[in-house]
Amino acid sequence: MRPGSRCAIRVCTLSACAAGTGRVFHTEHVDGTSTTRHAWSGSDDVAWTELGEGEPLLLGGWWMSHLVHDLEYEPIRHFIETLAGSRRVIRMDPPGTGLTRSPRGAITVARHVDALTAVLDAAGVDAATVLAGSSGAPVAIELAARHPDRVDRMILSGAYLRGTDIAPQADRDALVDLVRRSWGVGGRVMSDVFFPDATPDEQHAYLRHQRASGSSEAAAAALAEVYAIDASAAAGAVRAPTLVMHRRGDRAIPLPLGAGTAAAIPGAELRILDGTAHHPWHGDSRALLQHALAFAGVDPSELAAMRSPGESGGAPRGEGPISARERQVLLLVARGRTDAQIADELFLSVHTVHRHVANARQKLGVSSRAAAAAWVTAHPD
Repeated sequence: MRPGSRCAIRVCTLSACAAGTGRVFHTEHVDGTSTTRHAWSGSDDVAWTELGEGEPLLLGGWWMSHLVHDLEYEPIRHFIETLAGSRRVIRMDPPGTGLTRSPRGAITVARHVDALTAVLDAAGVDAATVLAGSSGAPVAIELAARHPDRVDRMILSGAYLRGTDIAPQADRDALVDLVRRSWGVGGRVMSDVFFPDATPDEQHAYLRHQRASGSSEAAAAALAEVYAIDASAAAGAVRAPTLVMHRRGDRAIPLPLGAGTAAAIPGAELRILDGTAHHPWHGDSRALLQHALAFAGVDPSELAAMRSPGESGGAPRGEGPISARERQVLLLVARGRTDAQIADELFLSVHTVHRHVANARQKLGVSSRAAAAAWVTAHPD
């Protein structure tokens, strides 16, 4: 099978990592754009992957994370690829989810933190910007408090400190039981809470992604963990610069919980955004990404061209067509060149090539580099 194709697999030799806690022993190609690896945390074989170049950004795992299926879901794929346009995005499946191999037993906050540090070690990263949301937020807070040298800055979305504050115990128990007994019905309830303004097509796609990401038993266990996490004691020890973003109408994690998270972290900035969607890749993801990347230090000129998924094609409102350089890069993509080959041919860095492709995709409103290449060949000068 051709390397870079969706199902191509190659096995790597076992290697020790920087701090000795991570190890890489397996990789598999995913959609020709990234590889999935495993890092040993001491209790879990943690699945992780990376995309893009630049300063490292560690993307904490959300509820029911799955490295492969997340890339097959357009809102998450767009979110990750936008981040990767200017950062080296490192993401993982937390213990008990996705491709991470976890033994049976209680999954504690300590295991989550160990998983994060193992991934950083395996990636050869001393410290990174950490972007996390929902149940990933209290885990990120614990990481920043326990290992301040590993977190340069922290960006949180839809955050909370204590899972018991999300809803009364009877409601929490009922929802976990519903998800365990009927993932279909439970998934629809979760969809109504997480993404209340979704169109029927958006809701169908979201439900399909949820069901693909794990079984009803795994989903119920992950949801129970969401309610069990408590990072309230750690918040005051965070020293990393922190941005807390929260949508005003978030029904999954109400705004007062996000505001309380910001208030508990010394010096944290709270930014309230319009909208009702809980996950950052739903709703107005463009505004959230712009705030997040600006806080991470991305050049404002790179943020101006950013588009939300689903914006109609052609060129974005107020902008012209793709640049001559973007066209030149896409023509080489259409001829089957890799980013490294294009960089050599045009005397650019691989990161610059990747950014040109990402910017062109955003301007054209297409979901993949192949689609952007097809557009440029169909629209010659």
